Amino acid sequence: HIQYTRNMVTGASNADLSIVLIDARKGVVEQSRRHAFLSTLLRIPHLVVAVNKMDLVDYDETVYERISEEFSSWASKLDAPDITFIPISALHGDSLVERSPNMPWYEGPSLLYHLEHVHIASDRNLIDNRFPVQWVVRPMQDTHHDYRGYAGQVASGVFKPGDEVIVLPSGRQTRIKRIDTYDGPLEEAFPPLSVTMLLEDQVDISRGDFICRLHNQPTEAREFEAMVCWMADRPLTEGGRYAIKHTSRSARAVVEEVRYRLDVNTLHRDEEANGLDLNEIGRLRLRTSAPLHLDEYRRNRATGGFILIDEATNDTVGAGMVLGTEG
Repeated sequence: HIQYTRNMVTGASNADLSIVLIDARKGVVEQSRRHAFLSTLLRIPHLVVAVNKMDLVDYDETVYERISEEFSSWASKLDAPDITFIPISALHGDSLVERSPNMPWYEGPSLLYHLEHVHIASDRNLIDNRFPVQWVVRPMQDTHHDYRGYAGQVASGVFKPGDEVIVLPSGRQTRIKRIDTYDGPLEEAFPPLSVTMLLEDQVDISRGDFICRLHNQPTEAREFEAMVCWMADRPLTEGGRYAIKHTSRSARAVVEEVRYRLDVNTLHRDEEANGLDLNEIGRLRLRTSAPLHLDEYRRNRATGGFILIDEATNDTVGAGMVLGTEG
């Protein structure tokens, strides 16, 4: 299922847990490694390795242990998250809801129990306050002629009325006056709530601007490095020009350099590569037409991710994760 890499990158970008299914008869194959690598690349904090079809290997513990050891050895090369191994038989329901009597040697949780009890509450970033403005709300009504709000989705952090904030890129400082929603004002806003912020002062703000905490700001940069998964039949090449969309801000980007192409199966870095084909992953250096306000993806998934768009077709051709900035 190498051709489904782009589907996984887009579908799993907001996931908190990934399940990698391994056929007990075949062991760890390239698809298993690819899915696990993409899970770590996307910073999915929890990974379940479900060794399926245990009934076809007579519920043999040695088969399960061999697969677990092989996978663990390979995953040690990654910045792997919390990994849990569970032997199952989807056909017969072994270890799906309850631990199976067919595998008395397995003392861990069933798949359902693990999914229901895995701790994900702290996986949201509630430290770095980031609010990308999507829309400036100015109702054309006599009853609200002075209303000026800034609508968007809280990307990370917690915002409260009275908080001192800074608006980027202007650098204007102000305070939050009120946080409105359809159901009324809020005492605090956190991800992934969609809200409208009103500020104490009149500030020139437009779509794509950021509202942040004064002493905790993203990096403003026009050049940065990123891991990119290529999703188009037409290859990416050095010098290629694309539209880039980061949170609610759009700009143009040029591929300054392909640092390397990564072989997901072996984790070998091909530093001679000068492009990426469909479903390939590589490290790029990009330069944008306008400054973006970035966080490293490993710290903040919401503001560290972006997409590349073919301006001729308007197709999404790449998904990227920011590694570092050059200012």
